[in-house]
Order: sequence, then structure tokens, then C-alpha cells
Amino acid sequence: MPTIKEVSELAGVSQATVSRVMNGSDRVTDATRKRVEAAMQRLGYRPNSAAQSLASNRTNAIGMVVSELQGPFYGPMMAGVEDVLRRARKHLIIASGHGEEERERDAIEFLINRQVDGLILLVERIDDAELLRLNERVPVFLINHHVTQLHQRTTWLNNELGGYRATRYLIEHGHQRIACVTGQMWKQDAQERYQGYRRAMQEAGLPIDDDWVIHSFFEFEGGYQAFETLQQRKLDCTAIFASNDEMAFGILEAADNHNVAVPDQLSVIGFDNIYTANYVKPKLTTMNFPMYEMARSSAENALAAVYQKRPIQEVVYEPTLVERQTVRQL
Repeated sequence: MPTIKEVSELAGVSQATVSRVMNGSDRVTDATRKRVEAAMQRLGYRPNSAAQSLASNRTNAIGMVVSELQGPFYGPMMAGVEDVLRRARKHLIIASGHGEEERERDAIEFLINRQVDGLILLVERIDDAELLRLNERVPVFLINHHVTQLHQRTTWLNNELGGYRATRYLIEHGHQRIACVTGQMWKQDAQERYQGYRRAMQEAGLPIDDDWVIHSFFEFEGGYQAFETLQQRKLDCTAIFASNDEMAFGILEAADNHNVAVPDQLSVIGFDNIYTANYVKPKLTTMNFPMYEMARSSAENALAAVYQKRPIQEVVYEPTLVERQTVRQL
């Protein structure tokens, strides 16, 4: 069985350099790294991960908690984190919290028990005080959740600006009777997108009536039910801002069932720009949520802070408009 000494001799480097390559250290040049990797491959050398962990007090693994392990939103998030970690020769361990406090807590404890070197969290129910206590046990990096004391480790989307821009786009197209369908209001992003809607309406001097705001939930059925509620209230709205794309799809389906033509009779704008937004009919106008890019930024911050001991800072993204076919000019 080949040894690290044989690898170092074949590569013409010290054993310490071979160890640095195996541990993903940035203190090794690309040329040296390639030479060591070629020697390892030629000899068929496989590092002992347990021995590496004991020697470095690292597992070379980052844990990640998401709400779900499926769907068009969390898939790109998980892929973005893994792409960055894999290139740095680190591993990703994923657990889901399903948006429930105890399950989120269990997922976090599961990962800590696996001795991950850091945690990337997309949690919804764990409060700020608990996140701060958790950060004392293992470095925590947050996606789209604001904790003042952890702001440098946060990657987030300006949801308020996105809600404002979406509503402003409808106003600029001549709409004044604009309904808003929100997600669950205990969620930070739902609150912020709703605040953006309110800011745009107030800035344009348009009244905000509670009857025009439907507090629903971030799923297809949430949008479908919201449209039915608007119909029952007999509100003559010309446009709807849906706080995510899945709700917008429910609105499109319900509108079709009521023979309400989109966009001729009703304009609809969503939020997230999940990949299916380009395949519904008509294609959905929406605000882009750069999920993959945000996840990559969070992973890069985790690598820098945990393994390279470099200072990091929060990363803020702005949602951008994706114009398609569901909004018309009045």
C-alpha cells in the first residue's frame, strides 16, 4: 500500500506539502498541487480521512440545512454550495428542516454530531438568539436571514427592493388597482416583499386597501386560493403581485378556470424566476432570485473564514426584472 512518503518522493516535495494538498490548503501553488495529485494517482494513493481529521482537527466537511430537499428553489442552492466546496476538495452534508422548529434543530444537531467544520443555514424557525449561541459551537453562515451580530456571515437578497420593483413595474404599465398575494407572514422574505409593495403603492399615491392584500402561503395552492378569495370579494383588480412564482402559477390556473385572460384582462408578476416560469403559458414575468449565485457566495465565505482564516463580509444581491408575457400596458 503506497505511503505519503512515496508520494512526496515521486512528486519531489516534502511530506508536509503533500499533507497541505490533501487538506486543501491555499499555501500550495497550482503547479505543485497538480504534481502531487499526479503522483497520488500514479501510485494509487488514497488519503486516510480519519487520520487527516485527527491531524488537522478538521473533517473537511460543511453542513447545510435547507427547508426541503426537492423543488426548483432549494435545488440550485444546494448545487451552488456543493460546486464551490468540491472544487476546494471539501464535502457537503445536507439535512432538511421542513420549516419546523424542532426539525430544524434536529437537523442542525445531526450535522454538528458529524463534526462539520461549519454550517450554512437556510432556516426559518430558529430565532436569532439561538443562532448566536449556535455560532459559539461551530461557525454559522446564513443565507437570506438577517442577524445583526452575524451580518458579515450573511448572504442575502434585498427582498424589499424586489417587491418594490415588481409593483413599480405594474404601476409603470398603467395599473393602479393592484392586489398583493403574500407568503406566510412569519417568514422574513414574505414580510419584506410585502413592504416593497406598500412602498411602491404609497410612492405612487395609490391607496392600499386590506381587501386587496391576501395573506397566503408560498405554494401553488396558496396562489389558487388567493385568486378565489379575490373573486369572492368582487374586486376589480387589473394586476396581481404574487410574492413567489409557485403562487403565481396557482393564480394563472385559477384565472384560466374563471375564463380571465392573462394578460389581456389581468396582469400577473411573480418572484423568484424558478426555471418553470419560462415554460408556463403565458410565460411568467417575474423578479429573478439568483439562488445558485447566492449559494456560491455563501460557500466561498465559509471556505475563506473556516479554512483560510481570511476576513469576510456580507454579500447583498438585488433582484432583477425578467420580462415575459404576463403583464400588459393599459
